[in-house]
Amino acid sequence: MTAEMKTEKAQAAAWFRDLRNQIVAAFEGLEDSHSEGPFADMAPGRFEVTETTRTSDDGSDAGGGLMSVMRGGRVFEKVGVNISEVYGTLGERAQNAMAARKGIPGMKDDPRFWASGISLVAHMRNPHVPAVHMNTRMFWTPHAWWFGGGSDLNPCIEYDEDTAHFHGQQRQHLDPHGEDQYPRLKEWADEYFYIPHRKRARGVGGIFMDDQCSGDWAADFALTRDIGRAFLPAFVPLVEKRRVQAYSEADKDAQLIHRGLYAEYNLVYDRGTKFGLETGHDANAVLMSLPPLAKWV
Repeated sequence: MTAEMKTEKAQAAAWFRDLRNQIVAAFEGLEDSHSEGPFADMAPGRFEVTETTRTSDDGSDAGGGLMSVMRGGRVFEKVGVNISEVYGTLGERAQNAMAARKGIPGMKDDPRFWASGISLVAHMRNPHVPAVHMNTRMFWTPHAWWFGGGSDLNPCIEYDEDTAHFHGQQRQHLDPHGEDQYPRLKEWADEYFYIPHRKRARGVGGIFMDDQCSGDWAADFALTRDIGRAFLPAFVPLVEKRRVQAYSEADKDAQLIHRGLYAEYNLVYDRGTKFGLETGHDANAVLMSLPPLAKWV
């Protein structure tokens, strides 16, 4: 049996909320500073913030979170930054949605759980600016605890120097935890963010982990925090560089087709999407990762 870990749960949930606040402020700052290039004549976008709630089958409180979505900005066409803290009991289908933790001893007898995390997906106005995803989370049951998450870059028009910068920042933030961590998490991302039915990756990769439990909660939490801390320095400079570029109709078409690929992945393979829907979390929050417009040919 695992201790209730009340202090650790509170620390994790507070960190995810703090990271959310940093990212929301940075993204609204990008909207404010976009003074030249495509869409600079539009009004800067702002996040709409909605509280989400979740109830158990018996109607009791089961947690919730904050859904923050910006639509129609001049840099971000649609971006969601969600945080959640949910709890309750896991049904069989929800247990099966936890691919890395199926069959935990004792789970059927005591299926309580607690989970908190941050989830972000950004779809950009300018097709030269890459789409991006980031999430980190902590999961607890009476029988086990673990961390998961990562971030990956999804450009429809690839620039080798952008890919190198994104990965370089991730390596820089992970190396203090051991020089084996970045290669390990990069390989995991390459495997996880692969679309089997298209026989290709959905982007240029990043870092990803699941079922991270070394037995040292503080060390694993520190690693999780640095995955989150790497995000803004990895992504924001790419936005600042590419948002001013002119683009063609063919570029926009390529973006819409690539978004279709992204939607396919999130609906068919993404574990977070499956788990969120199976545990009764707000469907709009779970599906906020879907692009505003996409195209299939």
